[in-house]
Amino acid sequence: MSFPMAGTRALLMLENFIDGKFLPCSSYIDSYDPSTGEVYCRVPNSGKEEIEAAVEAARAAFPGWSSRRPQERSQVLQRLADLLEQSLEELAQAESRDQGKTLTLARTMDIPRSVQNFRFFASSILHHTSECTQMDHLGCLHYTVRTPVGIAGLISPWNLPLYLLTWKLAPAIAAGNTVIAKPSELTSVTAWMMCKLLEKAGVPPGVVNIVFGLGPRVGEALVSHPEVPLISFTGSQPTAERITQLSAPHCKKLSLELGGKNPAIIFEDANLEECVPTTVRSSFANQGEICLCTSRIFVQKSIYSEFLKRFVEATRMWKVGIPSDPSADMGALISKAHLEKVRSYIKKARMEGAQILCGEGVDKLNLPPRNQAGYFMLPTVITDIKDESCCMKEEIFGPVTCVVPFDSEEEVIQRANSVKYGLAATVWSGNVGRVHRVAKKLQSGLVWTNCWLIRELNLPFGGMKSSGVGREGAKDSYEFFTEIKTITIKH
Repeated sequence: MSFPMAGTRALLMLENFIDGKFLPCSSYIDSYDPSTGEVYCRVPNSGKEEIEAAVEAARAAFPGWSSRRPQERSQVLQRLADLLEQSLEELAQAESRDQGKTLTLARTMDIPRSVQNFRFFASSILHHTSECTQMDHLGCLHYTVRTPVGIAGLISPWNLPLYLLTWKLAPAIAAGNTVIAKPSELTSVTAWMMCKLLEKAGVPPGVVNIVFGLGPRVGEALVSHPEVPLISFTGSQPTAERITQLSAPHCKKLSLELGGKNPAIIFEDANLEECVPTTVRSSFANQGEICLCTSRIFVQKSIYSEFLKRFVEATRMWKVGIPSDPSADMGALISKAHLEKVRSYIKKARMEGAQILCGEGVDKLNLPPRNQAGYFMLPTVITDIKDESCCMKEEIFGPVTCVVPFDSEEEVIQRANSVKYGLAATVWSGNVGRVHRVAKKLQSGLVWTNCWLIRELNLPFGGMKSSGVGREGAKDSYEFFTEIKTITIKH
C-alpha cells in the first residue's frame, strides 16, 4: 500500500469499494488534515445509486458466504488480521493524519485493536453452542440454530475510525452476513486502505462493500433500503433518532452506541498516585474524543483541594503537539467546526461564572508555523460549576472536564445519575464494599473501579438511557448479527 506521508502535497483520491472493485464517483467531498487545516484528501460523495450497486453485490454474495463453514470464515478473518498487522505502520500514519490523533496512539491502540478485532471474532465464531430440549412424553426434540441476518449496514464514527469499523465488520462477516459499511466522511482513509487487503485475505467480491459520503445522502439511503435488515451505528443521539425513524417502517434490527457524559467518582480513600494520572488520561486521551472519556469528576470534599492541585499540575504537563511528535500526548481535534463547538462550551462556562483553571484561554499553546491553522486546543479544567450547567449535562466530546466536590456516597450517586446518558463511569476507592455498592447503583453500562479503559472483548459493551440500544461483545455481537430459529422434531 502506498500513502502520501506528511509533507507531501498530492491530493489523495478515494474510491468506493463495491463488489470487489474500486469505483469512482461523480462528485467528491474535501477532507482536511486536522493538524494543518489544509485539504489533503477527496472522498466520494455517494448516494442512492452507489447504495443500490452495493446492495446488489451484497445480495449476490450472501448465499455463498453464509453457506461457508465457520472454520472457513474464521481463516479468512485471521488472514485479514495478518495483513493489517503487516501494514501497521502505514495504517497508523494514515489514521494519525486523517483523524488528528497522535501517531503514538494510532500505533499502540487504534491499529493493534483493529487487528485484535478480527482475531477475536475469528476465534469466537468457533465456540458458540446451540440449545436443545427433549420432550420424551410427546416424542419431541427441540433445538435452536442461528443463521446470518443478511446484509448488514454498518455506520462507524470519526474518532476511532478503523478500530470501530472493524469492531462491527469482524462479527458481521464472521457470522456469515455480507456488509455495506459507511465510514465517517471525515475519516475515510484507513477503511479505503483496508479494502486493498480484502481480496488477498480471501474475502469474496460483494461480501464487504464500503461506500463513502455524507450521512444525509448515502447514510440515509443505506438505512432506509428495504433489503438491509440490520443497522449497527456508533455516533450521536440526533443521528440515532433519524436512523430509528427511517428503520421503523422496515422493522430493522438496530444496535445504537451513542454518547456519554461519564462521571469519575473519587472518594477520600482513593490512591491519588494512581488516580490522578489515570483520570488525566481518561479525560484527555485522543483529545477527549472517545465516548468513554471522563467529563465530570466528583471529588469528596476532604480531598478536593489536594486532588484539584495535583490534577491541574498533571494536566498542564499533558503535551499538545503535532501528531507525529513522539512526545505529544494529544494531537488536533477532528475539524474546525468541532473545535469551535468545544470552545463554545468553555465560553458558556465563563458566562455562568465558572473558573477555568488551565487550558483554553488561560495557558499559551505553542505550535510550529505550519500547524498554526490546525484544530488544536489545550486540555481544559473547569471548576465552580453547577450540575445544571450544559457543561455538566451535555456531551462536549473534547479535551474539557469539570471537577466538583461532593459530601456523601448517596449524594454523589444521585448526581452522577442525573444526566440523560449512561455509558461509562469510574469509581476510585480503597473500600471494596463501597466499590461494589456504588458500581451497582450507577446507571452505566460499564463501570471501572480504580482503573480506566481496561476492556475484555468477551463481555458486553454498551450504554443505558440515551447512551444507546443493545450491546456488543462475543456473545452479544453474535446474537445481534444472527437470527435465532427454534426447530421441533417429532419422532
